[in-house]
Amino acid sequence: MSTIIKAYAALEKGGPLVPFEFDPGPLRDDEVEIRVHSCGMCHSDLSMFDNEWDNTVYPFVPGHEVVGEIVALGRDARRVSVGDWVGLGWFSGNCMACHQCLGGNQNLCAHLQETIVGRYGGFADRVRCQWQWAVPLPKGLDVATAGPLFCGGITVFTPLVECGVKPTDRAGVIGIGGLGHLALQFLDKWGCEVTAFTSEGKRGEALRLGADRAVSSRDPAEIRRLNGELDFLLSTVNVPLDWSAYLDTLGPKGRLHFVGVVPEPIPVPVDKLLHHELAVSGSPLGNIATLETMLRFCARHGIAPTVERFPMSQANEAFDHLRSGKARYRIVLDA
Repeated sequence: MSTIIKAYAALEKGGPLVPFEFDPGPLRDDEVEIRVHSCGMCHSDLSMFDNEWDNTVYPFVPGHEVVGEIVALGRDARRVSVGDWVGLGWFSGNCMACHQCLGGNQNLCAHLQETIVGRYGGFADRVRCQWQWAVPLPKGLDVATAGPLFCGGITVFTPLVECGVKPTDRAGVIGIGGLGHLALQFLDKWGCEVTAFTSEGKRGEALRLGADRAVSSRDPAEIRRLNGELDFLLSTVNVPLDWSAYLDTLGPKGRLHFVGVVPEPIPVPVDKLLHHELAVSGSPLGNIATLETMLRFCARHGIAPTVERFPMSQANEAFDHLRSGKARYRIVLDA
């Protein structure tokens, strides 16, 4: 099957998004085609738009937080049917044969296909992926706000599973933004006692989202007063902070886990790790099973991103809003 897809693309670095059409060619046997209902706008879209990572191919069609309806199936597609509502995130395919894929860690496959890296993404009327990454939406999930769960949501949910966070743990979240506002909701419904590290202006919002207390993220003295009180600390920020002070908040066998990309090496005092058996770690998004678990968890507990909506035709204005840092907390484009 072949069809003309209408999208919005940057034709060159620094250029605006403009209407763009392309022929994706015949649908591959292992692919599905999704009619896009809406698509979240993530900071990674902006990074790719600006070619910050030196891997953007132009014309560039952003969009990797897609919610839509299956409209076509390759002959080898499984699990989904035409008419099903699904979501698609950062990954669009994997080899399904390597050790990581066979072990259930598809997100660690060495041959991953990324939805907006060398491919055309979801700022379009249709988008394609391997069938296994088109994840069905469970009943009870709000399709209008579900898109950001497929990147921001799974990024902060995966550590709860992979790091063995327990309902009895005392957890902290550094940075209450596009990632952190979801992490607070997850940890609250997980059963944890939750501390938010954020700016003064967001303390009330952090408490509303599920935090039991809020602490200034840039006041080392206030942070150190939590000496040894936390079991798990999740960093969602992309700026340097006083990491030694944050390590002091962890009790024995505590963990500082990064999902935000800090732009410089993290200084870690090894003596603190040794004396209290602390761990420092990080993770990328999540595998398919964890993604499905997260969606069911959200549907069960009524967890949803806080979003601002723009029509797809105003994608440039939405990018400007995101770049300004004013988005609260995720942006969704309606096709």
